[in-house]
Amino acid sequence: MGERAGASGVGPVSTGLLTDHYELTMLAAALADGTAARGCVFEVFTRRLPDGRRYGVVGGTARVVEAITAFRFGEAELAHLRDNSVVDDTTLAWLADYRFSGDVDGYPEGELFFPGSPVLTVTGSFADAVILETVVLSILNHDSAIVSAAARMAGAANGRPIIEMGSRRTHEVAAISSARASYIAGFSTTSNLAAGSAYSIPTSGTCAHAFTLLHDDERAAFAAQVSALGVSTTLLVDTYDITQGIATAVEVAGTGLGAIRIDSGDVGVLARQAREQLDGLGATETRIVVSGDLDEYAIASLRAEPVDAYGVGTSVVTGSGAPTAGMVYKLVEVEGRPVAKRSSHKESRGGRKSALRRHKPTGTALEEVVYSANGPAPELGEHDRLLQIPLMRGGQQVAELPTLEDSRNRVRKGLVSLPWEGLKLSAGEPAIPTVYLEQ
Repeated sequence: MGERAGASGVGPVSTGLLTDHYELTMLAAALADGTAARGCVFEVFTRRLPDGRRYGVVGGTARVVEAITAFRFGEAELAHLRDNSVVDDTTLAWLADYRFSGDVDGYPEGELFFPGSPVLTVTGSFADAVILETVVLSILNHDSAIVSAAARMAGAANGRPIIEMGSRRTHEVAAISSARASYIAGFSTTSNLAAGSAYSIPTSGTCAHAFTLLHDDERAAFAAQVSALGVSTTLLVDTYDITQGIATAVEVAGTGLGAIRIDSGDVGVLARQAREQLDGLGATETRIVVSGDLDEYAIASLRAEPVDAYGVGTSVVTGSGAPTAGMVYKLVEVEGRPVAKRSSHKESRGGRKSALRRHKPTGTALEEVVYSANGPAPELGEHDRLLQIPLMRGGQQVAELPTLEDSRNRVRKGLVSLPWEGLKLSAGEPAIPTVYLEQ
Protein backbone atom coordinates (compact mmCIF):
# COMPACT_ATOMS: atom_id res chain seq x y z
CA MET A 1 0.00 0.00 0.00
CA GLY A 2 1.48 3.30 -1.02
CA GLU A 3 1.30 6.77 0.44
CA ARG A 4 0.26 10.04 -1.13
CA ALA A 5 2.65 12.41 0.60
CA GLY A 6 1.29 15.87 1.06
CA ALA A 7 -2.37 14.91 0.55
CA SER A 8 -5.06 16.67 2.56
CA GLY A 9 -2.61 19.26 3.84
CA VAL A 10 -0.88 16.77 6.14
CA GLY A 11 2.24 16.14 4.11
CA PRO A 12 5.85 16.98 4.87
CA VAL A 13 6.76 19.79 7.22
CA SER A 14 8.14 22.71 5.23
CA THR A 15 8.70 25.56 7.66
CA GLY A 16 12.19 26.21 8.97
CA LEU A 17 10.68 27.72 12.10
CA LEU A 18 10.36 24.19 13.46
CA THR A 19 14.02 24.70 14.26
CA ASP A 20 14.59 25.61 17.91
CA HIS A 21 16.10 28.99 18.73
CA TYR A 22 19.23 27.45 20.20
CA GLU A 23 19.92 25.55 16.97
CA LEU A 24 20.02 28.82 15.04
CA THR A 25 22.22 30.32 17.76
CA MET A 26 24.74 27.51 17.22
CA LEU A 27 24.49 27.94 13.46
CA ALA A 28 25.17 31.68 13.65
CA ALA A 29 28.17 31.17 15.91
CA ALA A 30 29.57 28.39 13.72
CA LEU A 31 29.19 30.53 10.59
CA ALA A 32 31.00 33.35 12.36
CA ASP A 33 33.98 31.28 13.52
CA GLY A 34 34.36 29.18 10.38
CA THR A 35 33.39 25.78 11.85
CA ALA A 36 29.98 25.53 10.13
CA ALA A 37 31.42 23.68 7.13
CA ARG A 38 33.11 20.94 9.13
CA GLY A 39 31.95 17.47 8.18
CA CYS A 40 29.87 15.97 10.97
CA VAL A 41 27.84 12.92 11.87
CA PHE A 42 24.78 13.17 14.12
CA GLU A 43 23.11 10.10 15.53
CA VAL A 44 19.61 9.46 16.87
CA PHE A 45 19.30 6.86 19.64
CA THR A 46 17.67 6.30 23.00
CA ARG A 47 19.61 5.64 26.17
CA ARG A 48 16.81 3.60 27.69
CA LEU A 49 13.35 2.30 26.88
CA PRO A 50 10.30 3.66 28.74
CA ASP A 51 9.89 2.11 32.16
CA GLY A 52 8.78 -1.50 31.91
CA ARG A 53 9.03 -1.74 28.11
CA ARG A 54 11.03 -4.58 26.60
CA TYR A 55 11.34 -3.27 23.03
CA GLY A 56 10.61 -0.23 20.91
CA VAL A 57 9.41 0.01 17.31
CA VAL A 58 10.67 2.67 14.92
CA GLY A 59 8.03 4.96 13.43
CA GLY A 60 8.22 8.11 11.36
CA THR A 61 11.32 7.39 9.27
CA ALA A 62 9.56 8.07 5.98
CA ARG A 63 8.01 11.23 7.39
CA VAL A 64 11.46 12.42 8.48
CA VAL A 65 12.77 11.98 4.95
CA GLU A 66 9.82 13.95 3.55
CA ALA A 67 10.31 16.70 6.14
CA ILE A 68 14.04 17.06 5.45
CA THR A 69 13.43 17.14 1.70
CA ALA A 70 10.90 19.95 2.09
CA PHE A 71 12.67 21.86 4.89
CA ARG A 72 12.94 25.51 3.81
CA PHE A 73 13.18 29.05 5.17
CA GLY A 74 10.75 31.06 3.07
CA GLU A 75 10.16 34.80 3.07
CA ALA A 76 7.75 34.69 6.00
CA GLU A 77 10.12 32.66 8.16
CA LEU A 78 13.11 34.86 7.28
CA ALA A 79 11.11 37.99 8.00
CA HIS A 80 10.17 36.66 11.44
CA LEU A 81 13.80 35.91 12.24
CA ARG A 82 14.90 39.32 10.97
CA ASP A 83 12.17 41.32 12.72
CA ASN A 84 12.86 39.60 16.05
CA SER A 85 16.67 39.79 15.76
CA VAL A 86 17.01 36.05 16.18
CA VAL A 87 20.08 35.82 13.93
CA ASP A 88 22.36 38.18 12.02
CA ASP A 89 22.26 39.04 8.32
CA THR A 90 24.96 36.50 7.42
CA THR A 91 22.93 33.70 8.93
CA LEU A 92 19.74 34.96 7.29
CA ALA A 93 21.43 34.85 3.90
CA TRP A 94 22.64 31.30 4.57
CA LEU A 95 19.17 30.18 5.64
CA ALA A 96 17.57 31.68 2.54
CA ASP A 97 19.54 29.23 0.39
CA TYR A 98 19.23 26.24 2.73
CA ARG A 99 18.74 22.85 1.14
CA PHE A 100 19.95 19.76 2.98
CA SER A 101 22.71 18.22 0.86
CA GLY A 102 23.93 15.41 3.10
CA ASP A 103 23.18 11.72 3.63
CA VAL A 104 20.76 9.98 5.95
CA ASP A 105 20.78 6.31 6.96
CA GLY A 106 18.55 4.64 9.49
CA TYR A 107 16.35 1.84 10.71
CA PRO A 108 13.34 1.41 8.41
CA GLU A 109 9.90 1.96 9.88
CA GLY A 110 8.61 -1.05 11.72
CA GLU A 111 12.06 -2.18 12.81
CA LEU A 112 12.55 -2.99 16.50
CA PHE A 113 15.01 -0.87 18.45
CA PHE A 114 16.71 -1.12 21.83
CA PRO A 115 18.86 1.15 24.03
CA GLY A 116 21.79 2.42 21.97
CA SER A 117 20.39 1.39 18.59
CA PRO A 118 21.59 3.92 15.94
CA VAL A 119 18.05 4.58 14.72
CA LEU A 120 19.07 7.44 12.42
CA THR A 121 22.42 8.77 11.17
CA VAL A 122 22.65 12.23 9.58
CA THR A 123 25.89 13.05 7.73
CA GLY A 124 26.71 16.51 6.41
CA SER A 125 28.25 19.80 7.38
CA PHE A 126 27.62 20.98 10.93
CA ALA A 127 25.41 23.76 9.56
CA ASP A 128 23.42 21.41 7.32
CA ALA A 129 22.70 18.91 10.06
CA VAL A 130 22.42 20.85 13.31
CA ILE A 131 19.25 22.73 12.33
CA LEU A 132 17.41 19.46 11.68
CA GLU A 133 17.48 18.27 15.29
CA THR A 134 14.05 19.48 16.34
CA VAL A 135 12.13 18.40 13.26
CA VAL A 136 13.80 14.98 13.25
CA LEU A 137 13.23 14.30 16.94
CA SER A 138 9.68 15.63 16.99
CA ILE A 139 8.67 13.14 14.31
CA LEU A 140 10.67 10.13 15.48
CA ASN A 141 9.82 10.53 19.18
CA HIS A 142 6.11 10.88 18.51
CA ASP A 143 5.65 8.24 15.83
CA SER A 144 7.93 5.68 17.51
CA ALA A 145 6.02 6.10 20.78
CA ILE A 146 2.72 5.45 19.00
CA VAL A 147 3.98 2.49 16.95
CA SER A 148 5.57 0.94 20.05
CA ALA A 149 2.37 1.22 22.10
CA ALA A 150 0.17 0.07 19.22
CA ALA A 151 2.39 -2.97 18.60
CA ARG A 152 1.88 -4.06 22.20
CA MET A 153 -1.87 -3.71 21.72
CA ALA A 154 -1.86 -5.61 18.44
CA GLY A 155 0.12 -8.38 20.11
CA ALA A 156 -2.36 -8.52 23.00
CA ALA A 157 -5.25 -8.72 20.52
CA ASN A 158 -3.73 -11.93 19.14
CA GLY A 159 -5.00 -11.46 15.60
CA ARG A 160 -8.31 -9.79 16.37
CA PRO A 161 -8.80 -6.50 14.50
CA ILE A 162 -8.24 -3.15 16.24
CA ILE A 163 -9.76 0.12 15.08
CA GLU A 164 -7.77 3.29 15.79
CA MET A 165 -10.22 5.93 17.02
CA GLY A 166 -8.17 8.42 19.04
CA SER A 167 -8.46 11.57 16.94
CA ARG A 168 -10.50 13.39 19.56
CA ARG A 169 -7.88 12.76 22.23
CA THR A 170 -4.87 14.46 20.64
CA HIS A 171 -3.76 17.38 18.47
CA GLU A 172 -5.52 17.47 15.10
CA VAL A 173 -2.29 16.97 13.12
CA ALA A 174 -0.88 14.42 15.57
CA ALA A 175 -4.12 12.46 15.10
CA ILE A 176 -3.22 11.83 11.46
CA SER A 177 0.32 10.66 12.14
CA SER A 178 -0.98 8.56 15.06
CA ALA A 179 -3.40 6.78 12.75
CA ARG A 180 -0.55 6.11 10.31
CA ALA A 181 1.71 4.83 13.10
CA SER A 182 -1.01 2.59 14.52
CA TYR A 183 -1.61 1.07 11.10
CA ILE A 184 2.09 0.25 10.78
CA ALA A 185 1.91 -1.52 14.15
CA GLY A 186 -0.90 -3.79 12.99
CA PHE A 187 -4.18 -1.93 13.59
CA SER A 188 -6.64 -2.83 10.85
CA THR A 189 -8.44 0.48 10.28
CA THR A 190 -8.70 4.08 11.48
CA SER A 191 -11.69 6.36 11.98
CA ASN A 192 -9.58 9.35 10.81
CA LEU A 193 -10.57 10.20 7.25
CA ALA A 194 -7.63 12.58 6.72
CA ALA A 195 -5.24 9.72 7.45
CA GLY A 196 -7.22 7.48 5.12
CA SER A 197 -6.91 10.06 2.36
CA ALA A 198 -3.24 10.90 2.93
CA TYR A 199 -1.93 7.37 3.40
CA SER A 200 -4.55 5.06 1.85
CA ILE A 201 -5.30 3.50 5.24
CA PRO A 202 -8.65 1.65 5.44
CA THR A 203 -11.22 3.64 7.41
CA SER A 204 -14.22 2.47 9.42
CA GLY A 205 -16.67 3.82 11.95
CA THR A 206 -20.19 3.67 13.25
CA CYS A 207 -22.71 5.92 14.96
CA ALA A 208 -22.19 7.38 18.41
CA HIS A 209 -24.61 7.74 21.31
CA ALA A 210 -25.62 11.15 19.97
CA PHE A 211 -27.29 9.51 16.97
CA THR A 212 -29.42 7.32 19.22
CA LEU A 213 -30.30 10.25 21.47
CA LEU A 214 -31.29 12.30 18.44
CA HIS A 215 -34.19 9.95 17.68
CA ASP A 216 -37.38 9.46 19.62
CA ASP A 217 -36.34 5.96 20.63
CA GLU A 218 -33.62 3.38 20.05
CA ARG A 219 -35.65 1.48 17.47
CA ALA A 220 -35.99 4.55 15.28
CA ALA A 221 -32.26 5.22 15.49
CA PHE A 222 -31.34 1.65 14.55
CA ALA A 223 -33.85 1.59 11.71
CA ALA A 224 -32.46 4.81 10.28
CA GLN A 225 -28.88 3.52 10.45
CA VAL A 226 -29.73 0.16 8.87
CA SER A 227 -31.75 1.88 6.15
CA ALA A 228 -28.80 4.13 5.27
CA LEU A 229 -25.90 1.70 5.73
CA GLY A 230 -27.35 -1.79 5.39
CA VAL A 231 -27.53 -4.71 7.79
CA SER A 232 -23.74 -5.13 7.75
CA THR A 233 -23.43 -1.98 9.89
CA THR A 234 -22.42 -1.91 13.57
CA LEU A 235 -25.10 -0.79 16.02
CA LEU A 236 -24.15 0.82 19.35
CA VAL A 237 -26.35 -0.99 21.86
CA ASP A 238 -25.50 0.46 25.28
CA THR A 239 -27.02 3.94 25.17
CA TYR A 240 -29.84 2.81 27.48
CA ASP A 241 -30.27 -0.84 28.52
CA ILE A 242 -27.84 -3.13 26.71
CA THR A 243 -30.02 -6.24 26.85
CA GLN A 244 -32.96 -4.39 25.34
CA GLY A 245 -30.61 -2.67 22.91
CA ILE A 246 -29.37 -6.01 21.53
CA ALA A 247 -32.91 -7.34 21.23
CA THR A 248 -34.02 -4.22 19.37
CA ALA A 249 -30.96 -4.32 17.11
CA VAL A 250 -31.74 -7.88 15.97
CA GLU A 251 -35.44 -7.12 15.57
CA VAL A 252 -34.61 -4.17 13.30
CA ALA A 253 -31.67 -5.58 11.33
CA GLY A 254 -32.43 -9.30 11.47
CA THR A 255 -30.08 -12.11 12.33
CA GLY A 256 -27.68 -10.97 9.60
CA LEU A 257 -26.69 -7.84 11.58
CA GLY A 258 -23.00 -7.15 11.03
CA ALA A 259 -21.96 -6.21 14.55
CA ILE A 260 -22.89 -4.58 17.83
CA ARG A 261 -20.62 -2.26 19.78
CA ILE A 262 -20.31 -2.07 23.56
CA ASP A 263 -18.68 1.15 24.77
CA SER A 264 -19.04 1.13 28.55
CA GLY A 265 -19.24 -1.00 31.65
CA ASP A 266 -17.43 -4.26 32.37
CA VAL A 267 -17.01 -5.11 28.70
CA GLY A 268 -15.77 -8.65 29.37
CA VAL A 269 -18.88 -9.63 31.29
CA LEU A 270 -21.11 -7.72 28.90
CA ALA A 271 -19.51 -9.38 25.87
CA ARG A 272 -20.22 -12.82 27.31
CA GLN A 273 -23.82 -11.94 28.01
CA ALA A 274 -24.17 -10.33 24.58
CA ARG A 275 -22.82 -13.43 22.84
CA GLU A 276 -25.27 -15.67 24.63
CA GLN A 277 -28.15 -13.34 23.81
CA LEU A 278 -27.16 -12.93 20.15
CA ASP A 279 -26.77 -16.67 19.69
CA GLY A 280 -30.11 -17.24 21.37
CA LEU A 281 -31.72 -14.83 18.93
CA GLY A 282 -30.14 -16.63 15.97
CA ALA A 283 -27.60 -13.88 15.24
CA THR A 284 -24.70 -16.28 15.53
CA GLU A 285 -22.53 -14.44 12.97
CA THR A 286 -23.07 -10.96 14.44
CA ARG A 287 -19.71 -9.73 15.71
CA ILE A 288 -19.07 -7.98 19.03
CA VAL A 289 -16.90 -4.86 19.04
CA VAL A 290 -15.81 -3.34 22.35
CA SER A 291 -14.36 0.10 23.07
CA GLY A 292 -14.01 2.52 25.98
CA ASP A 293 -10.61 3.32 27.54
CA LEU A 294 -8.92 0.18 26.30
CA ASP A 295 -5.15 -0.30 26.43
CA GLU A 296 -2.87 -3.31 25.93
CA TYR A 297 -3.58 -4.61 29.44
CA ALA A 298 -7.35 -4.39 29.03
CA ILE A 299 -7.11 -6.03 25.61
CA ALA A 300 -5.01 -8.85 27.04
CA SER A 301 -7.55 -9.39 29.82
CA LEU A 302 -10.28 -9.83 27.19
CA ARG A 303 -8.45 -12.47 25.19
CA ALA A 304 -10.66 -15.30 26.51
CA GLU A 305 -13.87 -13.34 25.99
CA PRO A 306 -16.10 -13.55 22.88
CA VAL A 307 -14.83 -10.23 21.50
CA ASP A 308 -14.33 -9.94 17.75
CA ALA A 309 -12.72 -6.50 17.48
CA TYR A 310 -11.51 -3.61 19.62
CA GLY A 311 -11.75 0.15 19.31
CA VAL A 312 -8.84 2.00 20.91
CA GLY A 313 -8.54 5.75 21.35
CA THR A 314 -6.81 7.67 24.13
CA SER A 315 -4.22 5.06 25.07
CA VAL A 316 -2.79 4.62 21.60
CA VAL A 317 -2.50 8.31 20.65
CA THR A 318 -0.75 9.02 23.97
CA GLY A 319 1.70 6.12 23.70
CA SER A 320 -0.14 4.23 26.45
CA GLY A 321 1.70 6.10 29.18
CA ALA A 322 4.92 6.64 27.21
CA PRO A 323 4.19 9.60 24.88
CA THR A 324 7.80 9.91 23.74
CA ALA A 325 10.38 7.34 22.71
CA GLY A 326 13.10 9.28 24.56
CA MET A 327 15.29 9.61 21.46
CA VAL A 328 18.13 12.15 21.34
CA TYR A 329 20.12 13.68 18.45
CA LYS A 330 23.81 13.79 19.27
CA LEU A 331 26.98 14.82 17.45
CA VAL A 332 29.24 11.75 17.37
CA GLU A 333 31.88 12.63 14.77
CA VAL A 334 33.66 15.77 13.48
CA GLU A 335 35.92 15.56 10.40
CA GLY A 336 36.33 11.83 10.97
CA ARG A 337 37.19 12.27 14.67
CA PRO A 338 34.92 10.60 17.24
CA VAL A 339 33.38 12.97 19.80
CA ALA A 340 31.27 12.06 22.79
CA LYS A 341 29.33 13.64 25.64
CA ARG A 342 30.53 12.61 29.11
CA SER A 343 27.87 14.21 31.33
CA SER A 344 26.69 11.92 34.12
CA HIS A 345 23.70 9.78 33.06
CA LYS A 346 23.73 11.42 29.61
CA GLU A 347 26.80 9.82 28.13
CA SER A 348 27.11 9.15 24.41
CA ARG A 349 29.48 6.94 22.42
CA GLY A 350 31.69 8.65 19.88
CA GLY A 351 32.05 7.77 16.22
CA ARG A 352 29.63 6.85 13.49
CA LYS A 353 28.00 3.51 14.20
CA SER A 354 25.91 0.89 12.49
CA ALA A 355 24.18 -2.20 13.82
CA LEU A 356 23.21 -5.77 13.13
CA ARG A 357 20.94 -8.19 14.92
CA ARG A 358 22.07 -11.72 15.62
CA HIS A 359 19.55 -14.57 15.57
CA LYS A 360 19.42 -18.23 16.47
CA PRO A 361 18.88 -20.69 13.61
CA THR A 362 15.25 -20.77 14.73
CA GLY A 363 14.96 -17.04 14.00
CA THR A 364 14.85 -15.90 17.62
CA ALA A 365 16.78 -12.67 18.17
CA LEU A 366 19.85 -12.95 20.42
CA GLU A 367 21.43 -9.50 20.61
CA GLU A 368 21.72 -6.06 19.01
CA VAL A 369 25.35 -5.54 17.94
CA VAL A 370 26.43 -1.89 17.57
CA TYR A 371 29.77 -1.36 15.85
CA SER A 372 31.93 1.33 14.27
CA ALA A 373 30.82 2.17 10.73
CA ASN A 374 34.35 3.38 9.92
CA GLY A 375 36.02 0.02 10.22
CA PRO A 376 35.37 -3.46 8.89
CA ALA A 377 31.88 -4.74 9.65
CA PRO A 378 31.57 -7.78 11.90
CA GLU A 379 31.20 -11.07 10.11
CA LEU A 380 27.56 -11.80 9.42
CA GLY A 381 26.27 -15.16 10.53
CA GLU A 382 23.79 -17.05 8.40
CA HIS A 383 20.86 -15.70 10.40
CA ASP A 384 22.19 -12.21 11.18
CA ARG A 385 20.74 -9.06 9.64
CA LEU A 386 22.06 -5.54 9.06
CA LEU A 387 19.63 -2.95 10.36
CA GLN A 388 20.34 0.44 8.79
CA ILE A 389 19.33 1.23 5.22
CA PRO A 390 20.11 4.27 3.02
CA LEU A 391 17.37 6.90 3.20
CA MET A 392 18.89 10.00 1.56
CA ARG A 393 21.94 10.59 -0.61
CA GLY A 394 23.17 14.06 -1.48
CA GLY A 395 20.02 15.57 -0.03
CA GLN A 396 17.74 13.44 -2.20
CA GLN A 397 15.46 10.62 -1.10
CA VAL A 398 16.68 7.23 -2.28
CA ALA A 399 14.49 5.27 -4.64
CA GLU A 400 11.91 2.80 -3.38
CA LEU A 401 11.78 3.36 0.34
CA PRO A 402 9.70 0.75 2.20
CA THR A 403 5.93 1.16 1.88
CA LEU A 404 3.42 1.06 4.73
CA GLU A 405 2.72 -2.58 3.94
CA ASP A 406 6.45 -3.33 4.07
CA SER A 407 6.57 -1.67 7.48
CA ARG A 408 3.55 -3.62 8.75
CA ASN A 409 5.22 -6.85 7.70
CA ARG A 410 8.46 -5.79 9.37
CA VAL A 411 6.67 -5.25 12.69
CA ARG A 412 5.05 -8.67 12.50
CA LYS A 413 8.34 -10.40 11.69
CA GLY A 414 10.18 -8.46 14.37
CA LEU A 415 7.76 -9.39 17.12
CA VAL A 416 7.82 -13.05 16.08
CA SER A 417 11.62 -12.95 16.39
CA LEU A 418 11.60 -11.85 20.04
CA PRO A 419 12.14 -14.36 22.85
CA TRP A 420 8.87 -15.24 24.58
CA GLU A 421 9.73 -13.21 27.66
CA GLY A 422 10.33 -10.18 25.45
CA LEU A 423 6.64 -10.11 24.52
CA LYS A 424 5.39 -9.96 28.11
CA LEU A 425 3.44 -6.86 29.09
CA SER A 426 4.89 -6.96 32.58
CA ALA A 427 7.88 -4.77 33.40
CA GLY A 428 11.27 -6.21 32.55
CA GLU A 429 14.61 -5.69 30.91
CA PRO A 430 14.98 -5.18 27.14
CA ALA A 431 14.07 -8.31 25.21
CA ILE A 432 17.63 -8.65 23.88
CA PRO A 433 20.88 -7.02 25.07
CA THR A 434 22.77 -4.33 23.17
CA VAL A 435 26.40 -5.29 22.64
CA TYR A 436 28.99 -2.64 21.69
CA LEU A 437 32.01 -3.80 19.76
CA GLU A 438 35.24 -1.92 20.31
CA GLN A 439 35.48 1.20 18.16
